[in-house]
Amino acid sequence: MNIVLIGYRGSGKSAIGKLLAARLGMMFADTDEWVVREAGKSIQAIFADVGEAGFRDLESAAVQALATRGDKVIATGGGVVLRRDNVPRLKENGRVVWLKAPAEVLWQRIAADPSSSHARPNLTASGGLEEIRRLLEIRNPLYEAAADITLDVSVLSAPQAAYYLSEMV
Repeated sequence: MNIVLIGYRGSGKSAIGKLLAARLGMMFADTDEWVVREAGKSIQAIFADVGEAGFRDLESAAVQALATRGDKVIATGGGVVLRRDNVPRLKENGRVVWLKAPAEVLWQRIAADPSSSHARPNLTASGGLEEIRRLLEIRNPLYEAAADITLDVSVLSAPQAAYYLSEMV
């Protein structure tokens, strides 16, 4: 069975996922890394070339490829829940864990990560904290509906979150 991590950018899906996989002796996979590898270009370049819809098509292909094989921890892109077919595919062979944090915490983490602004495009004209707030209004109900487990990571380090999840799954 897979353990699938969902949540907004900056929630720690990749960092926690790697630690959790090591702790449980499982393989780790990241849908964003799969997309970059398959497309042969960065996420920002994909958005520039084919837009968000084209990126979401590639992300859905990553879900299809990764979710069908079991026994791994999968870190997903923050918008994976936006495509209706992705969640049932992820749940078919796994438990979905929402890494939840408020907009202000996510913004602090994203701002502190120098690679984040270069690797990920803004999804709205506003950008920054306002963008996070707007997108969480849309995505939080989708994350909540998809999740089998919710873990508030707002005050947890990645190792702490991985420990708690290893005890929960």
